[in-house]
Amino acid sequence: MNKTYQPEEIESHWYQTWEQRGYFAPDGEGQPYCIMIPPANVTGSLHMGHAFQYTIMDVLIRYNRMSGSDTLWQMGTDHAGIATQMVVERQLNAEGVTRHDLGREKFLEKTWEWKDKSHGHITQQIRRMGASVDWGRERFTLDDGLSNAVREVFVSLFEEGLIYRGKRLVNWDPALHTALSDLEVISEEENGSLWHFRYPLADGSGHVIVATTRPETMLGDTAVAVHPDDERYASIVGKQIKLPLTGRLIPIVADDYVDPEFGSGCVKITPAHDFNDYDIGKRHDLEIINIFTDSAAINDAAPEKYRGLDRFDARKQVLADLEELGLLDKTEDHKLKVPRGDRSGQVVEPYMTDHWYVAVESLAGPAIKAVEDGDIEFVPKNWENTYFSWMRDLQDWCISRQLWWGHRIPAWYDDEGKVYVGRSEQEVREKHQLAEELNLRQDDDVLDTWFSSALWTFSTLGWPEKTEDLKKFHPTDVLVTGFDIIFFWVARMIMMTLKFTGEVPFKKVYVHGLVRDGEGQKMSKSKGNVLDPIDLIDGIELDALVEKRTANMMQPKMAKRVAKATRKEFSEGIPAYGTDAIRFTFCSLATTGRDINFSLERTEGYRNFCNKLWNAARYVLMNTEEHDCGLGKNGASEVELGLPERWIVSRLQDTEKKVTESIATYRFDLASQAIYEFVWNEYCDWYLELSKPVLWSEDSTPQQLAGTRHTLITVLESILRIAHPLIPYITEEIWQRVAPHAGIEGDSIMLQPYPVFNAGKVDQNAEEDIDWLKAVITAIRNIRGEMDISPAKALPIFFKNGDANDQRRLDENKLLLTSLAKLEKIQWLKDNEEAPVSATQLVGALELLVPMAGLIDTDAEIARLDKEINKLQQEVKRIAGKLGNQNFVAKAPAEVVAKEQAKLDDSQSALKNLEEKIQVIKTL
Repeated sequence: MNKTYQPEEIESHWYQTWEQRGYFAPDGEGQPYCIMIPPANVTGSLHMGHAFQYTIMDVLIRYNRMSGSDTLWQMGTDHAGIATQMVVERQLNAEGVTRHDLGREKFLEKTWEWKDKSHGHITQQIRRMGASVDWGRERFTLDDGLSNAVREVFVSLFEEGLIYRGKRLVNWDPALHTALSDLEVISEEENGSLWHFRYPLADGSGHVIVATTRPETMLGDTAVAVHPDDERYASIVGKQIKLPLTGRLIPIVADDYVDPEFGSGCVKITPAHDFNDYDIGKRHDLEIINIFTDSAAINDAAPEKYRGLDRFDARKQVLADLEELGLLDKTEDHKLKVPRGDRSGQVVEPYMTDHWYVAVESLAGPAIKAVEDGDIEFVPKNWENTYFSWMRDLQDWCISRQLWWGHRIPAWYDDEGKVYVGRSEQEVREKHQLAEELNLRQDDDVLDTWFSSALWTFSTLGWPEKTEDLKKFHPTDVLVTGFDIIFFWVARMIMMTLKFTGEVPFKKVYVHGLVRDGEGQKMSKSKGNVLDPIDLIDGIELDALVEKRTANMMQPKMAKRVAKATRKEFSEGIPAYGTDAIRFTFCSLATTGRDINFSLERTEGYRNFCNKLWNAARYVLMNTEEHDCGLGKNGASEVELGLPERWIVSRLQDTEKKVTESIATYRFDLASQAIYEFVWNEYCDWYLELSKPVLWSEDSTPQQLAGTRHTLITVLESILRIAHPLIPYITEEIWQRVAPHAGIEGDSIMLQPYPVFNAGKVDQNAEEDIDWLKAVITAIRNIRGEMDISPAKALPIFFKNGDANDQRRLDENKLLLTSLAKLEKIQWLKDNEEAPVSATQLVGALELLVPMAGLIDTDAEIARLDKEINKLQQEVKRIAGKLGNQNFVAKAPAEVVAKEQAKLDDSQSALKNLEEKIQVIKTL
């Protein structure tokens, strides 16, 4: 093995080997186990959320594969309608061309070309994370099979009356000219204004005050609403308002939606441009007046003066005109949530237009029941409440989008506007007996990307055909997903899958939180705190990182701020941590349901863990290669397992049990903790040290040597198999070298059985004896540290006041104790015997005494301690003075005062200990 662990030298080699040998595919043996990868956008790059998800899924897949299951991790990518179309349109615009210049067919050809080029980017990044997906079954949401499934579902739902076409209010992106789902709308707080207008009563008896953040929409007002119990306005309910600037008469209505405590208690109602107003409009049968074009300019429904104005120019004109009429009452600064399209960044408008919808009520019932009955379980369980609250308040689902890239809606219109739905134009003509010369035009819209994604678990397995894969791997076992798409994707998958297969799509839903930065802040480009997992794997120089984080920033001030913060945080860039350290970090942070604060300090620690494992393997191989390891080779004799061997094998069982239970309950944090603690604290820090006295002693028998070597190599081999699902690359590399010496045959650790807890190997007595030995060694090391005695100095030691068990343990483990504690003499004092002046530690009732005479330079040690005492005295004086200052105590926050008091207590305690210590030394 190389002297140092270099992840870049092993990762690409092993991934290519695994993929080329077909190890990721189901092997046809064992109980089926299936996970569907959430399809990544074909436009995308790997972000920290992806990397976290892929790590968790890969741990589950590798664990179940090694546990004997016939595992399928279904790979696939999403066509990402809006995102992909925007990218291609931008490229065309840069050439001075629009999609309309090309036409639909040519534009789609360009988009497919771009998809074929970009597809390799995200899939290569998925490979970098070590994801053992079955690449041979990779699907794409626009491939022929999935497109066929989409058409089948659409037509079936339409024929049942569950898909219909209607005019309703949608989120409209006026830049992209398409409807958006709620998930595609980002609402963030911005500074704005709240304008108060006077609306005159038509009978001239007065006016009411209404307030709005969108003055231009008043051109489409069709009512003013008040609360039915608001006595201030009881007398005017039913009267009419003469709407300023338009002259239209609109009614005053009473509705429970109105908050009488907000503003004047009067609310302007614009049903065509506000979702809540739309509902009020339906309740009161109000006129719906759309005043916008699809580009959010004012249309012909408004007075001529405003027609053609952009909405924000119209806002200025409306305000100016109302002020001129004396109807602008006041203007206030106001913070408000502004909805913007997540792709275009433009303010989204509620907009009335014709769309296709799925009637969800009949689909929701079975989906709710599936979770109530336990057929689907959320982990953690509290997310079921979120699911139920959404599912019990469902609105019909708008599924049409005004794009060209996507699943074109399988509906055709004749010249009179009559609609025909079918799997193809030919089917439509045959079904409705339409003549060939009758002109039919297919609907221009495409389906919402979530529509095809909702069919993901069964369409990828061959549905609507009744394939063997569908029969074998469906329902799938677990979906790993973020909480933010429980409704948009998870719920719709449950509804659609139950409807078309009669089965749930998955048995469990593991819900994880957001991956945030180390300070708990959401990662965003504007904050300059985005981490690219590939940069963490490979490392990146500071200048390249700054350039990457500030690329395409339109605001110079923001770019400067981000650059400065980046240079401060990463003064030397980001070092290469390797994939395994990143994966182990993610697992360590995977507490169920909580957001993940990703810390590079943790990653550094787990990179050190990989180094520790690598160095341990080098030590083991140096002491086992070409030696008798009790495996029946090279004339091996019987093995003799000493106390350390029985102890480490027993502790291994506990680790195997903890890790297995933790993975089964999706506590990947506990699984990683158990692996870390066993490898670092028990195997490396203790067992490797405990092995040295046996391996280095000339008095060790062949059986003892074989027993120690046997345990070193076999426990290490088990460690590698336990840790493999979490850190696959380093474990494969080491296993290839270790396995032959451990008597294991096989081509890859991936194909080896996962270690199983064996109660017969648990040795409680050995664990108790080693705990005693560790406590004694630690106590002696503490004395060395406290008295500043060199670790290389051999010490005499006295034992006193122990019981028969202490005596037995001492007699049986003198070799280990003498070696690890570096002792020259061990003596057991009788009850009446006095020890010389000694440093003392207790292990239970047992006293450990190390005589000080001759071990230290008393004058030098007293001088050193005097310096420390003087420093502490000054610190105590400083803090006591601060706390004695009433001005400080009165003005400082309570937590600051408490922190200073704690510092004073600690300093006084340390001072007392040093003063006692110096008195002991003066007696020597």
